[in-house]
Amino acid sequence: MLTHPTIEILLGLGLHGMAKGFKALEQTPEVDSLKHSEWLALLLQYEATLRHQKRFDARIKVARMRYQARVEDVDYRAHRGLDRPLFLKLSSNDWIRKHRNCSITGPTGVGKSWLACALGDKACREDFSVAYHRMPRLFSTLALAHGDGRYAKLLRALSRVDLLILDDWGPEVLNNEQRRDLLEIVEDRYNARSLLITSQIPVKQWYDIIGNSTLADAILDRIVHNAYRIELSGDSLRERIDDPIGSREDRQRPNASAAPQPPSPPATPRHDARSLGEA
Repeated sequence: MLTHPTIEILLGLGLHGMAKGFKALEQTPEVDSLKHSEWLALLLQYEATLRHQKRFDARIKVARMRYQARVEDVDYRAHRGLDRPLFLKLSSNDWIRKHRNCSITGPTGVGKSWLACALGDKACREDFSVAYHRMPRLFSTLALAHGDGRYAKLLRALSRVDLLILDDWGPEVLNNEQRRDLLEIVEDRYNARSLLITSQIPVKQWYDIIGNSTLADAILDRIVHNAYRIELSGDSLRERIDDPIGSREDRQRPNASAAPQPPSPPATPRHDARSLGEA
């Protein structure tokens, strides 16, 4: 078989995954036992896996999340009141498909931001677009955008992502401009996209930190009524970071210089007559 011309054609067509798979299969002695349909199915699997990884890489890069977190690494043994069935339900991403919201509240250090990033990572793996913002910095960016003409463009960008993560809300009371900015954000996303907010402040006190009764009613009505709530408690997990036997969640702290890890591709299929069914 003319291996090299075939690979060149696949690369020329942009089928880099199939080209990679073609090379791998050619080096496997058992490949001669495969039918043409099984061979093709394996090549398509290589191509689909590579494209999925590329989409994930692009989405996770754009999301710019604070932690490299994964739902598989969540430590359910930590005493912080994490509702495991609820979190597993959220990790299925059905709430994003239904355009519902989520809030994660609790004292500092119990993993609110980490859990939010884990859900964001899972959303990226299932081809949802995600954006992560710390609320103090987002409000500062919006304040600058008011003066340089980028405000409308920035709001459009925020409104288009499937999941918007707003991290670390409070405890400062919002000013007039921040209240109106937040109302614009939640109005654009209401029943159209999902919102995930983390805060040290319990949901029942959000009304107070908004600081205006009329706008508070409008904002919270669009956030809270269809939101899942995760309410955490307990001591800070940061005290366990240096513990050599601590969980992976404890040890994974912010690392701006490290690239997020893409989802692992499926193991190379067995190259026999049964491999097509297993793939």
